[in-house]
Amino acid sequence: MKKDHIRILMNIFLVLLGNFIFSIAINSVIIPNELGEGGITGFSLFFLYVFNWNNAIVSFVVNTILLIVGWRFLYKKTIFYTILAIASLTIFLQYIHLGAFIPENTIVAPLVAGFLIGLSVGIVIHGNGTTAGTDILALMMKKYLGISVARGLLILDIMIITPLTFVIGLEKGVMTVITLLITSQVLSFILEGFNPRKAVTIVSNEHQAIAQKITDTLDRGITVLNGYGFYTQLEKHVLYIVISERQLLALQKIVHEIDPKAFVTVTDIHQVVGEGFTFFIEPEKDTPAVTNLSSNEP
Repeated sequence: MKKDHIRILMNIFLVLLGNFIFSIAINSVIIPNELGEGGITGFSLFFLYVFNWNNAIVSFVVNTILLIVGWRFLYKKTIFYTILAIASLTIFLQYIHLGAFIPENTIVAPLVAGFLIGLSVGIVIHGNGTTAGTDILALMMKKYLGISVARGLLILDIMIITPLTFVIGLEKGVMTVITLLITSQVLSFILEGFNPRKAVTIVSNEHQAIAQKITDTLDRGITVLNGYGFYTQLEKHVLYIVISERQLLALQKIVHEIDPKAFVTVTDIHQVVGEGFTFFIEPEKDTPAVTNLSSNEP
């Protein structure tokens, strides 16, 4: 019970911290440099630039409406963190003003904004928080229109950024896209850890020698799968191993030295948990149904 309370308090802290950083990115970098943003934040910025409406209030109203309309798409525990995120973001956007950051080199602004937004969203997600907003619309598009969540988020971002570009100008529109790209990279870095993993599949008649060499040299466990070649109808042993990115070249050399004809595939791994890998986030019993990896908006 005590552990659950500590986890809840930590999640609340992370959601608040993430939204605090996000508000700094918006109030100190995005708005002073007249940049745009995706998601509901970008929507609220449109009304700020065109009608001088309070973006914090617009964001709060729209997010609240979306939460009411789409609450059934979220788990009960997620709804609590979503309400916390909406309320805290509104307060921080309204009252956290640390001064404008307007660099002489205009390209610096989207880089800084992208870094801060990516960092803030990553922190919110680590706190098992959800960003609501356009994520709920994307889930509704998936249910009623058959559009994937990722594509739905992309469509919504395009619908928001396009009219914003006519308001802030093409140059600022391009900088907004740069901001979103930087945000995506920073967010991926935070969620995937400091050392990206690769999954390697090896099909070789010399599987025993290759596995032994990899174990001795790289100190990684290997899973041996049984298979067969459809064309040859011969049984094959398939090696499956997860390694760090920096170990990939060494593994490729080992395989090539032992069996140059070996069939090798390499795929990216977004998260690894289990023995031998330290990056692990303990999941909630009621895992959030929505996290924002595309619209970049707490």
